[in-house]
Amino acid sequence: MTDLRRVPVDEVLDRVETALATRLDRSSVVRKRRSVGARTERGTWVRIERRGLDRIGTQGGDGTPSAEALSGIAKPAWLAAIAWRDEAEPVMWRADETRLLPSEPVGPAVLAHAPELPPGWWAELNSSLDSLARQRTTRIATPDTETITQDLVTRTIRPVFPDVDATVADWHPAHADLNWANVTAPEFCVFDWEDWGMAPRGLDSATLWAASLAVPALADRVRSERSADFASRGGKLMTLFVAAKILGPHAHPEDPRLEGARALADQTVKELATTWQR
Repeated sequence: MTDLRRVPVDEVLDRVETALATRLDRSSVVRKRRSVGARTERGTWVRIERRGLDRIGTQGGDGTPSAEALSGIAKPAWLAAIAWRDEAEPVMWRADETRLLPSEPVGPAVLAHAPELPPGWWAELNSSLDSLARQRTTRIATPDTETITQDLVTRTIRPVFPDVDATVADWHPAHADLNWANVTAPEFCVFDWEDWGMAPRGLDSATLWAASLAVPALADRVRSERSADFASRGGKLMTLFVAAKILGPHAHPEDPRLEGARALADQTVKELATTWQR
């Protein structure tokens, strides 16, 4: 898979500038594994994503504009977009222009140190996630760009937790990429909506918890704030879903998240077994 942090992207930036009739501030460019972002001369932000055609599915890759219809969520307004197919590879490029973020991203996706979050930040997070869960969509979430289905949940959980019944009954809209690089502070905002859609209850809460495990107090705070999700069957399964990715065959022995992931996963397996026996 092409890593956009390690390949030239000047031609892509040039094409976006022409199509959106603006200039990108090259000094503001932020490069991630599958996306590049930059500020424009008119005071907006453009995020450019590279996604394989096999990863588009039925959604069409239009997560950011489709999220514009969602209400009660702190997110940047969407303004415009362009998309094109790569001439050399089975890949789609897409650029979405949005309003600027109200604050800086909290940090990298997975934090190694506790962030400074002002009073009320957690209330805004909870309000946005609760509002999102109350809405409906025909979109299906694509965490890690893979469409989440019952089969994917089972295939991810079973190799690591073979005795768990991974059947999911409760599905709600989810952001599907809720990590610390996609939320801002001191003013709360959640962005990068490319993967949102229906998912098992608790996916977002479990994803943020997993991104916090290197800071145990932060992981505990996520669990406390999103306690209703973690107490639900769906939330327990999503805890195992994200934990399996940390603890599975590709686990790194020095990953600081291992201990925390294993502890809660073992507890969750016992809770699910107890519930099943009742």
